[in-house]
Order: sequence, then structure tokens, then C-alpha cells
Amino acid sequence: MPASLIDAESLLAVDVGTVTTQATLFDVVEGIYRFVAAGQAPTTAAAPFRDLREGVRQAIESLQTITGRTFLGPDHQVIIPVQDGAGVGSFAATLSAGPAVKTALVGLLDDVSMESLQRLARSTYARVVETIGLNDPRKPEEQLDSLLRLGPDLVLMAGGTDGGATRSVEKLLEVIGLACYLLPADKRPAVLYAGNQNMAGEVKASLQSLASALTVCPNIRPALESEDLQPAQRALAELLTRIRAGQMSGVEELNTWAGGTLLPTASAQGRIVRFLSEVYGAKKGILGVDVGASNVTVAAGFGGSLTLGVYPQFGLGESLSGLLRFTSLEDIQRWLPLDIPADTVRDYLYQKSLYPTTLPAVVEDLAIEQALARQALHLAMKNAAREFPAAAARPTPGLLPYFEPILAGGSVVTHAPTLGQGLLILLDAIQPVGITTVILDQNNLMPALGAAASRSSILPIQVLESGAFLGLATVVAPVSSVKYGTPVLRVWLTHQNGSQTQLDVKQGALEIMPLTSGQSGRLHFEPLHHADVGFGPGRSGDLTVSGTVLGVVIDARGRPLRLPAEPARRRELLKKWLWTVGG
Repeated sequence: MPASLIDAESLLAVDVGTVTTQATLFDVVEGIYRFVAAGQAPTTAAAPFRDLREGVRQAIESLQTITGRTFLGPDHQVIIPVQDGAGVGSFAATLSAGPAVKTALVGLLDDVSMESLQRLARSTYARVVETIGLNDPRKPEEQLDSLLRLGPDLVLMAGGTDGGATRSVEKLLEVIGLACYLLPADKRPAVLYAGNQNMAGEVKASLQSLASALTVCPNIRPALESEDLQPAQRALAELLTRIRAGQMSGVEELNTWAGGTLLPTASAQGRIVRFLSEVYGAKKGILGVDVGASNVTVAAGFGGSLTLGVYPQFGLGESLSGLLRFTSLEDIQRWLPLDIPADTVRDYLYQKSLYPTTLPAVVEDLAIEQALARQALHLAMKNAAREFPAAAARPTPGLLPYFEPILAGGSVVTHAPTLGQGLLILLDAIQPVGITTVILDQNNLMPALGAAASRSSILPIQVLESGAFLGLATVVAPVSSVKYGTPVLRVWLTHQNGSQTQLDVKQGALEIMPLTSGQSGRLHFEPLHHADVGFGPGRSGDLTVSGTVLGVVIDARGRPLRLPAEPARRRELLKKWLWTVGG
């Protein structure tokens, strides 16, 4: 056995979410890392506690009850390392609780540094409230007044290639420095500078004593045609922890337990997706989505590069009150299989934003919540897709790249009344193409694995392959432009025992071929009318697949998915799809 496994340590990972705090234990069982158990408690970062430590303590105590092990000492501190059979070998933590961070972007050109700053801001829990650049028509005093009025928590600043523009950066630096000077000491923003490195010394001299925190990191645009966000994303994750420490009690202690490696939950999720894309090195990308109360997160890994988008405006909690700024009631209602008035949907939006921990009590509430989840994830995917690499393999321009697998989290999906309902939410919102496997993160392990990846590269791989995640379905989504009802695909599924199932699929259909977990089979595809399942238009192909809970799901409803305009017909179709997946 490798020495790394002989010396392996147990790991306790805590994730503090907006609604729930979870404590997760990983340990070595028979020489392999396994997910052992998880304990949960309500998050206490908001009133009346305003201290996340109480929720963390309760979650760990719940884990102690489940496992029969002791992790907390009499002083409520985590015991690290193991002492007399109590405690854990190591500790990791992630955090997503807290309001979206009010952020100001300060750059030079809109299509260069400012564009990169926008992408950087979207990789964390930021809400951009102000942008200041060379093309800003306002006078410096007007820009200053805006910063003083808005009081951002964070300023992201970039501009100039390395060795490039300095005078323009100096002018912007003067505005930021003066704003920091005029704001009360407890209201001053943290500043992250990721611009021309020749200006790094001047930035430190100007802002070190004025900003609440200052971080200087490598240039996100070292040359005009190149962009490198990863160093800035790592620095931003650390800076966000410092900002959160000023917003709620207990963050510094949690960070101390984690050895100074407390991560934003989205950063941890992105890290594990990028890590998996490096390890597996597949031609397809790897997609991770999480539909939460505070935000929707979309992480896509392509051969070790990461596209990470965090969208607080689409969260299913407090953010719902503002969702109609990004979509319409009609777009939400189109996903409803029931005839529910627009006023009822609007009321639910506002009630849920006030009480984000409430659960659907009647079938109408459940239908509205799932419709909101579809629309929120759909909007997040549309935003994220703009950043996916142009070189990523895809059937046609305008559609998503091929992904394998798709990892999905968020209680609205993982804890849906039936697994079929959860799958349909994902298929409707993401609209994947080709052949992919949909995997559910039912135990909310993605953040923990991302946080653990820096400590043990083997732990995430072994946990993923141990069955801790639920293989939901193998999805086949042919791309075709033929009319509704036209045959597009003929499929043969050969089981391990030699039996064979054949299915002819028409455009607009949603079909299931059972192949349960623990089994494997061989799929043979014969596309019709130039349909494409990933082998090329009209090209046949074979694929060995493993069984999943729902088997092989063939989604020939079209890409992009178009719903009937007539409400009654649309609702009947939605009900039919739900019935097909066992909803």
C-alpha cells in the first residue's frame, strides 16, 4: 500500500451555507478514503445569533451523535490532531453565508481590463455596484461622490499590460485613494490590485494605510491578448475571507481551525471541477452546478482550465425579490405544469425572499419552487456559457459544449420528492447535448472535496469513485432540426446477460431505457435525418455505459428546448414529461 495511504488522516470538513451548516467526515476504510457521515444544523450567521460558531458547533455535535466519535473538546474547540481516540487528523472549511459583497470595478478599457474584471467578479459572491474606467464620461469628483454614496466592500482594480500604461492607472488610483481617505475607517473597502505590475509599488504606497485590506497580485491581463485569472481568483478568495470576518463573528476562528485555508464555497466547488478535468483529461468538459438559496454556481472545467460563475442574483432565497429584474413572470410560469395565477407566483417570490428556509407545503408551492429553480439555473447557464472556451467541442455554434459528467447539487434538485423531478429540472434548465452522465451530489460533498484537494489529491478521487455520489441517469440528447414527430434516432441497448432492447425515438420525445445501478450495457446508436448524438451528424456509434438509478434517458425534445405557446397544451406536455421520468 502506498505510504500516502498508510499515513492518511481523517478529515472533518465544515460548509457554512446561507441556510444550513454541514459537518462532513472523511476517513480511511480498508485502505481507501470514504465519506463516513454528515451532520447538519441551521446556520447562525444571521440574527439573532450573528455568530456562525453556534451553527458550526451544532453541526459537529450532530456528526458526533451519528458517528459516536468525539471531535470537540470541553472548550468547544475542534481537537486537531487525534488525541486519545478523539478529534480528527485535519480540518477544512468553506463559507457561502453572508450578503453579496458590494463591489466596485476600476479598470481602463471596457473590452480589455474591465471585461477581465467582470469575469473575476463573477467568480465569487460579488454584486457589482459601480464601474469606473477610461471611457467613463463623469468627472473625477462625480466618480468620487458615487463611491462615497455606495460604500463598496471591495474594489477590484486592474489596467495596463505589464510595462504598459501608468498615467491612466495613476489617475484612477487617486480617486480610489481619496475615497478610502474620506470614508469612515470602519467603512473603507478592501482593494485587490491586479494590473500593471510596474505600478505595484505605487499602489502599495498609496493604499496600504487607507484600504481596510490591500492585496497586490499578478496582472490579469499581462499582455493585450492574454488573460490569466487564476492568481487573482486565489487572492480574491483570501480577501473575501477577511471581508466576511468583518461582517460576522466566528469567521476568524473557523479560519484558524482550517489552518488559514478557509475558502468561499464557490471557489472550492470550482477547484474540484478543475481538478477533475485535469485528472481525467477527457475531450469533453466537466460541468458542476449548484442551485442554492444564496446563489447559483456554474463551474466548467476544460482540460485543467476553469470557467467559474457565481450568480447571487439567481439564488432561491433572499435574492428572489429581485429576480424579476432579470426575467419575467411569463418565463417562470412557462415551467408550471399547473394553472397557477401570476399573482400567486409573484406572492411566492416575495414570501420566499422573506423566509428562505421555508419548504413547499402544498403541490402548488412545489411546482412554483421547481419552476423558479429551472428559470434561475437556465439564466445562470446562459450567462456562464458566454465564457466557455470557443474551442470547446460542441455540435453546432450557439449550443453548449459536450460535458461528461454533469455534477449537480442544491437541495431543490437533490431533495426533490422524486429523483425524476430532480433530473427534469436539470435537463430543462441546462439542456445538455450529446451523451453525458448526470450525477447528484446528494450529500453536499463538492465543497468539502474542493477544500480537501489541497491536502490530499487522492481523497477526492477515491470518494468520487466510492459511490458517495448518486449516478442519476445516462442522458442522450440528439441535436436535430427536423420537425416534431420525425424519427431521429434508433437505439439498441445490449445488457450483460445478452438481452437486447430496441427503441425508435422521434423528435420531441422523452424516453427511458432501464439500466439499473450495478449493471452495465452496450448502446448502439443509428441517428436518422442527420441527427447528431456526439459522433457527428448522421454518424452511428457504440458506447459502453454503467447503470444508473433512472437508466438511459433519451431527451429528443430539441436544442434549444422550445415549449408550446398555448398554455393548456404546454401544461399537458410538462405533465407528460414528469410522468415519463416517474414524477
